[in-house]
Amino acid sequence: MDCIFCKIVNGEIPSAKLFENAYCFSFLDINPAAKGHALVVPKEHFETLLDLNDENAIGLIKAVKRVAKGVVLATKADGYNIIMNNRKAAGQEVMHAHFHIIPRFENDALRISPSTKKYGDNELQEYKEKIMKNV
Repeated sequence: MDCIFCKIVNGEIPSAKLFENAYCFSFLDINPAAKGHALVVPKEHFETLLDLNDENAIGLIKAVKRVAKGVVLATKADGYNIIMNNRKAAGQEVMHAHFHIIPRFENDALRISPSTKKYGDNELQEYKEKIMKNV
């Protein structure tokens, strides 16, 4: 498999490793949105969140919480973002599931803006019903 994250997990490509357990591997992003920007990836190759089995998903989110705490304390961040892009249309560049933990600071230049889209008449209820059928 020609996956850069699999190669990092397997030690074929060096990384600034932060944490490792039976389910995941965490390291600093080499193109950080802010200094201290960390990635947490499952050790097994899963492309998106929906591809993870429950055991790996639980292990991964526990590691995300642990690494986020370390990032915030080490960087003295005022806040943090936890982001996961799933599939190309959502901005996923490496097709191996991964979470970004980005430390945030008052008045930093990074912006993740809320949407200005609105639901039309009855659309909120329609989307609610469609989603609930598939949950």
